[in-house]
Parts: sequence; C-alpha cells; structure tokens
Amino acid sequence: MVTSFHDPARRAVMAAFATLSLSSAEAASGQGDAAERRTGARTLVAYFSRSGNTRVVAGLIQRGRGTDLFEIRPATPYPEDYLETVEQARKERDSGHEPALQAKVSSMADYDTVFLGFPIWGETAPPVIRAFLSAHDLSGKTLIPFVTHGGYGLGNSQTVLASHAPKARLLKGFVMEMDQERRTMERVTNWLKGVAVK
Repeated sequence: MVTSFHDPARRAVMAAFATLSLSSAEAASGQGDAAERRTGARTLVAYFSRSGNTRVVAGLIQRGRGTDLFEIRPATPYPEDYLETVEQARKERDSGHEPALQAKVSSMADYDTVFLGFPIWGETAPPVIRAFLSAHDLSGKTLIPFVTHGGYGLGNSQTVLASHAPKARLLKGFVMEMDQERRTMERVTNWLKGVAVK
C-alpha cells in the first residue's frame, strides 16, 4: 500500500483532504492561522511541511490516533521559490542557525508522546526542527519521528534528534520517500530541452 502514495491522483486527493480537514477545524474553532489544535489528548503530532507531503502523513497519524496537532512554522516563512529555500536552509545548517518559531506548543507538559514529522533537507533535519526541539523540553517523553525524503534517506537526522532531545525516549519512526521538487524541476527542464517549437 505504501506505493499508493506515489500515485499522483491519490496523493493530490489525500493532500486536499488533509488540508481541508485541518483548515475546517481551525475555522470552526475560530483560530484561523493558529498552528495548534488541542483535543485534550496526551499525544501530540508536531510537524513541519513545505510541500505538503509531511502534512499528509501528520494528518493520517492525527486522525488515526486522535491526537492533538501542532504545525511547526518559522516566524519568517521560507521563500516560495524552491531553490531560494534550499540555499537559505543550507546557510542555516552550515552556520548552526535555528530560526525563530512563529509559535510554541502552549503546554508541552501535557503530553507523554510526541510524533515529530519533517522532510529531510540537505541530508538532515530542517533548521526549524532544531529550533523546535531547542524550544521545548521533551525530557521523559516518548519521541517518535516520521520523516519524508526525496531519495537520500535519513541523513544525520537521528543524530540531530538525539542531541537536541537527549532526555527523550527516541523510538524508531516512519520513513518514506516522497516526490521531490528538485527531481520534478530536473525532469521538466530536461523535457523542455527536447521540445522543438517552431
């Protein structure tokens, strides 16, 4: 069934469904742009997603387990342009910079378990994930990562999690290769080279 995520039509429907359900819940609660959805659960799904792939997985976990949900957002959004984002993330990674967060989880102490989702950027966890881990005390909590990547695997993301949440109980998580923007851009560019227009 994992391969069904690679079906573009199915993936588009799932992404739309996940986005619709999250947006509807925020609108119904009057929170609008709020990044946090609380149900009183002892489990939190916290995630960062740029293209929507990780958001889909977060939505499935949230609905499947009836958890609270928190979207990790940098205070200053990453650029819309993919290549500009890659360059900014590279500079942040190389300098060890942790970008400011738009919001923090209001009461991390309420949770025993945290599912943490993110894509792999530059063979590691995005800088905003380091910032999230630095901003929240996960001591004594069970930390379960769910990671999407574009073909390069986990990189050193497990080391990042272990070093930034040393007192959490880190479990083996979920890892899945998803479509990647760079691959799409390369395929389109190569295709265009062969298009003869007179």
